Amino acid sequence: MSPMAVSRPALIALTALAPVSWGTTYALTTEFLPADRPLFTGLMRALPAGLLLLALSRVLPRGAWWWKAAVLGALNIGAFFPLLFLSAYRLPGGMAAVVGSAGPLFVAGLSALLLGQRPTRRTLLTGAVAAFGVSLVVLRAAGALDALGVLAAVAATASMSTGTVLTQRWGRPEGVGPLALTGWQLTAGGLLIAPLALLVEGAPPALDARAAGGYLYLAVANTAVAYWLWFRGIGRLTATQVTFLGPLSPLTAAVVGWAALGQALTPVQLVGMGLAFGATVAGQFTTREARVVRFTRRNPLDRATDLTDTAPRR
Repeated sequence: MSPMAVSRPALIALTALAPVSWGTTYALTTEFLPADRPLFTGLMRALPAGLLLLALSRVLPRGAWWWKAAVLGALNIGAFFPLLFLSAYRLPGGMAAVVGSAGPLFVAGLSALLLGQRPTRRTLLTGAVAAFGVSLVVLRAAGALDALGVLAAVAATASMSTGTVLTQRWGRPEGVGPLALTGWQLTAGGLLIAPLALLVEGAPPALDARAAGGYLYLAVANTAVAYWLWFRGIGRLTATQVTFLGPLSPLTAAVVGWAALGQALTPVQLVGMGLAFGATVAGQFTTREARVVRFTRRNPLDRATDLTDTAPRR
């Protein structure tokens, strides 16, 4: 039996571990890591994890995959991390998480353009319910919205959504597994963040044992393992299915805040958690349409891609 036929529920559950892990980032950052160093934290998430996976896979890109890995690394890591941190610092009460929870709607639109998959009304409705549920969980008292923060949040969501869809469209080179593909992207993204972190935040801070342990968890479990599971899932599930797992991240953050940090959960938040989780589950059962790659109307980014690169992979 093929891995696809063995256990799709198990594959979904393993992929879901990625956003669950990312949901621990807020508590980790506030309790273990140096304050006000978001870019350095993004760098420590991406580059060590990428180099570790490169060392384990011992595979480098070839041909067109040099620029493809750079594009995916920029979209999924290098641009996404700084934009996400910028929006989180400038927006009140979890608004960045609400914008991020609209990822399934972004992916549905991009899948129609790049994968030839038309979104169903059920998919759009489920995506709207997920975003509404997350808003009930994370939004607090209303505050003034910062225009730059809103733009950064929208750009972060669009960046990750585009990277998710392109990751599925391009697949993987023949003989290359998700471990190597993840390492390429994390390394490329980390190299993009490094000069920005140095320019904006200066030299790296001194780290005590607590912070060093936090960064170790962040690089290995929260990033290397989590992104490997995420990109592995993208290669075997539809882009829409994978992105519907995203709301698990703010839901996990709320649960960790309640369990570990003593943060109360209101009845409204509990209702929101139920809606968002229900939408996440429903998103795995939306009508799965065949992946269509239109060779007569190629995307400009695919000009150097041959039929092997664009063929659906199992």
